[in-house]
Amino acid sequence: METYDALLASVTAGPGQDSRTMYDPATGGVVGEAPVHTVEDLETAVAAAVAAQPAWAALGHDARSAALLKAADAVERSAEELAQLLSREQGKPLNGPNARFEVGACAAWLRATAATELTPEVIVDDGETYAELHYKPIGVVGAIGPWNWPMMITIWQIAPALRMGNTAVVKPSKMTPLSVLALIKVLNEELPENVLTAISGDREVGARLAEHPAVGKIMFTGSTPAGKAIIKSSADTVKRLTLELGGNDAGIVLPDADPKTIAQDLFWGAFINTGQTCAALKRLYVHNDIYDAVCNELTTIAKTMPMGNGLDENNVLGPLQNKAQYDIVATLVQAARDSGARILLGGNPDPGQPGYFYPTTLVADIDNNNPLVTEEQFGPALPIIRYTTIDEAVEMANALDVGLGASVWSPNLPAAREVAARIQAGTVWINKHGAVDPRVPFGGAKQSGYGLEFGVEGLKALGVPQIING
Repeated sequence: METYDALLASVTAGPGQDSRTMYDPATGGVVGEAPVHTVEDLETAVAAAVAAQPAWAALGHDARSAALLKAADAVERSAEELAQLLSREQGKPLNGPNARFEVGACAAWLRATAATELTPEVIVDDGETYAELHYKPIGVVGAIGPWNWPMMITIWQIAPALRMGNTAVVKPSKMTPLSVLALIKVLNEELPENVLTAISGDREVGARLAEHPAVGKIMFTGSTPAGKAIIKSSADTVKRLTLELGGNDAGIVLPDADPKTIAQDLFWGAFINTGQTCAALKRLYVHNDIYDAVCNELTTIAKTMPMGNGLDENNVLGPLQNKAQYDIVATLVQAARDSGARILLGGNPDPGQPGYFYPTTLVADIDNNNPLVTEEQFGPALPIIRYTTIDEAVEMANALDVGLGASVWSPNLPAAREVAARIQAGTVWINKHGAVDPRVPFGGAKQSGYGLEFGVEGLKALGVPQIING
């Protein structure tokens, strides 16, 4: 285990190396100097990963799983240092479902991935024909991650890749490179050399990784436009892809729900990581009979949630990670205000406050075609839309071209599941939102991407299927 300063120094750009200054989105203070690697650095990393892959694959599932368990131990040894760096660079508070939670999830996902069984599947055995389905390593996997959950989503990408016998080259977001570089450095305390490498570069490095002929698969989490660019650049080498792209998740509150009972879970479904989550609740449809009560209960809960510098142990909400995202949220809320929507809470940022803090904002009596509803805000502003019939709510929920997650809220589980089955989304939660589980497959519908992560299906997605017939 290293001190925070030693861990940061180990991933800081060296003398004479190109670098980017990383600033704390809560204070504007300098976090550190992140290296800016080049395409040549990427070529070196990919070549090393190609060379290391056969020996890693030859170890077999049991040995690779054991290595993942040791890597999880390494994460836990440096958990507080990693959380401190993550809070400073990304902005999320240490407490609540934020920085310490994210680092803990890294260790938990490594362990769950190691424990997931994947055995050959007998497809036919009728006395005449015998066929088995196996999954072989792909080779080198490229992992391109986002800035909102930089450590956790990197683990989502690389844990199954390594477990299946692949080596991995990680390209972190330029917004949060130090966090990912530090995580990879800690993991490599327990992994063989060149099995896992991080290259912190600009857009051209990501583009080269996506098109590289020696990379057999890309795991990408990010925006839909960026995902489309990766699809195009990967076409010439017929790469396998798993894409978890943008979402604008709908929640439908049925008329028999108890507003007070569900308010806390609704709040965190929407405002986890200060709303900067792909599968967060981003538009809430509430039946007219309980609309006012839900608005009141949500407002009451939201007022109790302290926002501020993530290193303050009292805070559970933080800043937006970057100015561009802050401007998107501010613009969408202002458009809602200008349209006549009712601001229940927030919507009044302090221009003199340091950092990219946008206050927790609830917006009622808003039209379903308002930009705050139809565009992904990715921040702490939730529109609440009134409906009168279930058919109307389902139609509005399905109206957009994205479908990552959704939720239905009701004490009547059969009724809730019936509504859930009508929603066009990769995952529909009942009486919760965004609750991912390493045992349960996760992936998007429509333009929220394709491919599954987590569980057995997630392992299969990091392998090449092979039928042995005879």
